[in-house]
Amino acid sequence: MSKKKKIIILSCMVALLAVAAVFNYVFTTERVSSGNAQTVSAGASNYFAQYRTERMNTRNEEILQLDSVINAAENNSAEYAEALNMKLSITSNTEKEMLLESLIKAYGFEDAVVVIGLESNNVNVIAKSGNLTTDDAIAIYTIINEEASISPENVKIIPIS
Repeated sequence: MSKKKKIIILSCMVALLAVAAVFNYVFTTERVSSGNAQTVSAGASNYFAQYRTERMNTRNEEILQLDSVINAAENNSAEYAEALNMKLSITSNTEKEMLLESLIKAYGFEDAVVVIGLESNNVNVIAKSGNLTTDDAIAIYTIINEEASISPENVKIIPIS
């Protein structure tokens, strides 16, 4: 099998992982918005831990696949540069998400998960809060804007009690 075919196959696998993560997020938020918040809130603590574990496993797999692309590609090739940039982007987003989650928890929320889109400037914040006030939302928007330079119209806050 040629290097080009390997790179294409690995790129497709990375794309499929990203699609699986998006579907996971969509189905999870559907449960919250469709009135089944009791299902999520009963295991909210479990939800946050499970989401973090799934996110880290997915990212670790993506990074392993990108590493194999980087190792298989020739230095200074387009595939090498693209895989390296994608790996740096994933690493950067992971660091930003962890920082934002810590800052949101420091503000007073019991727990929070932040998801930054790789292909867009969208940020989703899932915060454990019994009653999300306007002041709380403004504080989250401010944290996201100051630390990640994302404008409020690209931020979606989802409260979970």
